[in-house]
Amino acid sequence: MKTYSILTDLELFRKISAYDSRALETLYDRYSPVLFTLIKRIVVEEDLAEEILTEVFAIVWRRVGQFNFSTGNVYAWLILLSRNKAVDFLKRHRTKGAAAAEEYTEEYENTFIIPRLSQGIDQLDLESALNVKSNVEAALNKLTDAQKYVISLAFYEGYTQASIAEKLNIPLPTVKSKIQIALGNLRDNLIKG
Repeated sequence: MKTYSILTDLELFRKISAYDSRALETLYDRYSPVLFTLIKRIVVEEDLAEEILTEVFAIVWRRVGQFNFSTGNVYAWLILLSRNKAVDFLKRHRTKGAAAAEEYTEEYENTFIIPRLSQGIDQLDLESALNVKSNVEAALNKLTDAQKYVISLAFYEGYTQASIAEKLNIPLPTVKSKIQIALGNLRDNLIKG
């Protein structure tokens, strides 16, 4: 019998879907460092990042059935789940004094937290992602400060295009254009290597 540490991400997810807690522990050991780093990048405070990380793995345990096994893309699903959960925390924190945030229910979690991956997304595992990390960082560093900022607002801080326009006091079509150009330049930088 295979030891859990050599199982693929997809094999671990299949075992988690059968409520195998050892598989969840192995997945946690494998992914918690990278997910914690992402979450901390978004929420900044270490104790909040730890709390959100715990919630992410609780969601994996409860909602692994929401994962589309035909995509096989556990890495992307976990990254997006962590990002969505951290950004949701930020949005709720931002709206505390303003309008009340939408109640966090099972339906809310299904709609706004659980990722839905396209079949067209290339499969990526943790090892491959770590191997291309420096290429992505180099591609990001080639962007202008303004391009990095709009990508950060959208991805890490969870601002909608309309809220970015409001925050920067610029027209919405300008924000859309800036984001499209930034993502296009990022893609081109990655292709050029």
